[in-house]
Amino acid sequence: MQQANETDPMDQAKAWLDQGRGVAVATVVSTWGSSPRPVGSQLVVAEDGSFTGSVSGGCIEGAVVTEAIDAIVTGEPRLMEFGVTDAMAWEVGLACGGRVEVFVERFEP
Repeated sequence: MQQANETDPMDQAKAWLDQGRGVAVATVVSTWGSSPRPVGSQLVVAEDGSFTGSVSGGCIEGAVVTEAIDAIVTGEPRLMEFGVTDAMAWEVGLACGGRVEVFVERFEP
């Protein structure tokens, strides 16, 4: 996985689409307690694992990128939830005391 240069995530998504690459968008749709990014934060992912934007400040982004690539391939959206009571959240590093839900879908303008 490689993070693209920082630009507006949706502008980057459109540029990748124009290059013929598959793209997914991950959006923070809900938070509770302490969370690294606010609702509406976005991460866009290209089919090769390149990404830009942020949904977590890094602590869960690896898991989100993996799911985004799967969403590009299958076309199936998914809702991911991370929190301190979730074993996966501890595994990926979300120990900040909050909860975050991230909606991931293939980007098709």
